[in-house]
Amino acid sequence: MASVVSKLYSDDVSLLMLLLDTNPFFWDTTSTTFSQFLSHVLAFLNAVLGLNQLNQVVVIATGYSSCDYIYDSSLTSNVSSESRGTGMPALFGSLLEKLEDFIAKDEELSKEEEHVDKIASSLLSGSLSMALCYIQRVFRSGHLHPQPRILCLQGSPDAPEQYVAVMNSIFSAQRLMVPIDSCYIGTQNSAFLQQASYITGGVHHAPKQLDGLFQFLTTIFATDLHTRGFVQLPKPVGVDFRASCFCHKKTIDMGYVCSVCLSIFCEHHQKCSTCGSVFGQSKLDGASSSVNDRKRKAPDS
Repeated sequence: MASVVSKLYSDDVSLLMLLLDTNPFFWDTTSTTFSQFLSHVLAFLNAVLGLNQLNQVVVIATGYSSCDYIYDSSLTSNVSSESRGTGMPALFGSLLEKLEDFIAKDEELSKEEEHVDKIASSLLSGSLSMALCYIQRVFRSGHLHPQPRILCLQGSPDAPEQYVAVMNSIFSAQRLMVPIDSCYIGTQNSAFLQQASYITGGVHHAPKQLDGLFQFLTTIFATDLHTRGFVQLPKPVGVDFRASCFCHKKTIDMGYVCSVCLSIFCEHHQKCSTCGSVFGQSKLDGASSSVNDRKRKAPDS
């Protein structure tokens, strides 16, 4: 396969992969309803398609237990759909229908799973993988294709158990030179999305109020990659680079790293659970044990 650098890009034609957070556990805890949020998103998608007639938009729904493609502007079947009196453009009629079906199926799957001591996060790793697979298929279709980029509209908290899968997707996007933009609408900021935008050269923004979400989306995320060199976009400030341990799937500030496979652990282990490498005694553990031995041998005063 030809390298990404040698491929001929169109300057102002974009392929926008939108990852839409539909996690019901998150939307039940917010003051803004999902229908209000969706109205801003559909207006933004309509604006992106109106900027250039060759622009493409693909929407991937990110649920609690699953993720799926719900809209592809390159398919001619979407044009003839009707919005069923929702007030939205007829172009997004199929999106609304597939979105309703997806939310219903995802709720059924979430009821079958156990939620004991589990963070109510969405399946971000799966939607990122699906977006990269679609982009790779576009790359192989020919030399002339739109410039792909990924936009994550996320509100659910990070899932530490998805750390490895999410980081693999981030590094894959970096190698393909695909920027990952992120708009976090939750209460707490997302370390995953901060790292994704920073590593891939994308834009990360966390609006404090969702009333003007459409304005944030159009002024920050509607610009194509060629135009971004001429506009002032938000710069990353205080990126959270904390990782999640492989043993307990918890976010940690300090830990132990395997020198062979770079797996991260919050506690010292005799053997790496990922690659099987045998570890020596930790210097911290050795120092603490030697101090305890000295305390035992110290004479009584």
